[in-house]
Amino acid sequence: MSKKYNISVEATLEVIGGKWKCVILCHLTHGKMRTSDLKRHMPNITQKMLTQQLRELEQDGIVNRMSYNQVPPKVEYELSDYGKSLRSILDSLCAWGEQHIIREYGDKFAVLEDNVLNHKKLEAQTTP
Repeated sequence: MSKKYNISVEATLEVIGGKWKCVILCHLTHGKMRTSDLKRHMPNITQKMLTQQLRELEQDGIVNRMSYNQVPPKVEYELSDYGKSLRSILDSLCAWGEQHIIREYGDKFAVLEDNVLNHKKLEAQTTP
């Protein structure tokens, strides 16, 4: 094997680095999703980029792609067991991001988009 890393975090970033992979993975922590579901939750990603990122995550064994033999065709993505091992990393990244937003902007809900991931956190914070 000719591949060498300076430190192990390089291997992690090689798999989940970039602008979109962690966002895709965070959405998939909530269960199976179709490409159209992911696109709806991530309106700023292009279809081409979403498809490319999903393919790379599948090649790395992080997500499973399920294709159903029906008309119209149906494809769903879910975290693989290996991908589920990233949950603590993803949770830590989200928590750090929330603290950073609060530090920089004060009110996180003034800056965070209105989406399902943020509503779940809002509901968890407002319920006694």
